[in-house]
Amino acid sequence: MNERLKQFQNEIKGKKIALLGMGISNRAAVDFLLSAGAELTARDQNPNPSEEITEFLTARGVKMLYGADYLSDITEDVVFKSPGIRFDIPALAEAAKQGVKITSEMEVFLSLCPCKIFAVTGSDGKTTTTTLISEMLKRKAEKIGSRVYLGGNIGTPLLPFLEEMRPCDFAVLELSSFQLHTMQASPVSAVVTNVTPNHLNWHLSMEEYVESKKNIYALQDGSCRLVLNANNAITASMAKEAKAEVTFFSSVEKPDAPHACYFENGVIFYDGKPVMKREDIKLVGMHNVENYMAAISAVHGYVDTEDMLDVARNFGGVAHRIELIAEKNGIKYYNSSIDTSPTRTLAALASFNEKLIVIVGGYDKHIPIEPLIAPLAEKAKFTVATGDTGLEVLQKLTASGYPKKQTAYIGDFDEAVYFAMKTAKAGDTVLLSPAAASFDAFVNFEARGNRFRALVTENC
Repeated sequence: MNERLKQFQNEIKGKKIALLGMGISNRAAVDFLLSAGAELTARDQNPNPSEEITEFLTARGVKMLYGADYLSDITEDVVFKSPGIRFDIPALAEAAKQGVKITSEMEVFLSLCPCKIFAVTGSDGKTTTTTLISEMLKRKAEKIGSRVYLGGNIGTPLLPFLEEMRPCDFAVLELSSFQLHTMQASPVSAVVTNVTPNHLNWHLSMEEYVESKKNIYALQDGSCRLVLNANNAITASMAKEAKAEVTFFSSVEKPDAPHACYFENGVIFYDGKPVMKREDIKLVGMHNVENYMAAISAVHGYVDTEDMLDVARNFGGVAHRIELIAEKNGIKYYNSSIDTSPTRTLAALASFNEKLIVIVGGYDKHIPIEPLIAPLAEKAKFTVATGDTGLEVLQKLTASGYPKKQTAYIGDFDEAVYFAMKTAKAGDTVLLSPAAASFDAFVNFEARGNRFRALVTENC
């Protein structure tokens, strides 16, 4: 029996709990909290909840407060806030002053999880790295009769699985800066892939964004592991603050550190011993070599080299990340909707040797677009821009000397995809790599990628 879980359930029995924002994480917490005897109120600013969520909550006797007044009179004992809601908005700050406990599904999970936790954060590469760690640990788990749970910012919220988790199992989490913003727990093995400007429409500053990332290792101790990118100045500097054992990874040179994973002469080494060759890795792009180095560093000592190699040779990639979705009439179509920042798009562009027809643009996260312009001008034979940031991309692209006749701005996403398809000829490659978030037109990048896939498969 998970004693911490049992204690938590006893503590919240009969307590009033507000679920602030009825997204995926809080919806997953409903049955978990009700089974412990809590009294729930769902609060959400959306004045018109879907019929599905209304039926879900009504059937369970959950009170609902939706619309403009969803933050009024917060008198519950505990608030479970969704990751996208800041803890310091006036209504929550006032509630905290009155003694209301502010927490989240992920914070509670980390505090109660009985098994070893591997967690990944970063501006780029975290989804693939998290998935690789999960796949490697699955090979280990099969041999010892344990199980791997994948969640956090990807996969399924894990709070409902706490009762079945055992100390011999593994939990693998992708953690965003939103989830880490107020985190008060750290994993046994933490990875920071890199840190570049991102989500500056939500964070008050770049400094706050960086500090949020640091929470992934803030409460680690000497028994833990912290994996850092030696080639990113911000992540490399984190080693000075670390209490855990630090492993650096680098695709440029061998780090001068006690523990290092590096790429040399086409081979990935860990502490001087070869692990795999680049040709062993099924995924394209040097950024995926770096993702493998981060994953190897996170699981080294837990997973055999043979199992790491098995993943490298068979894992075909994460959906929406340079995903080949169709090849018709000699034209290849790649969905990389997960590229929600300029640095992600830079990595996607670098994965191809040929010139590309690139679809860019989306919701503006106030991230500087300038670093993308020169590489885009070099790799794109035609640029189709859409969404809120599309005009800015095209303005800076043409100002750099890129031929205007090789550009088009089409505000509607569907029409932009159709235009790219009509522009492509045999031998071309069409790449959706927005370099921006999806929220101007879609609920998330997955919905955007799925729409792209549907448009391509239905019309090519």
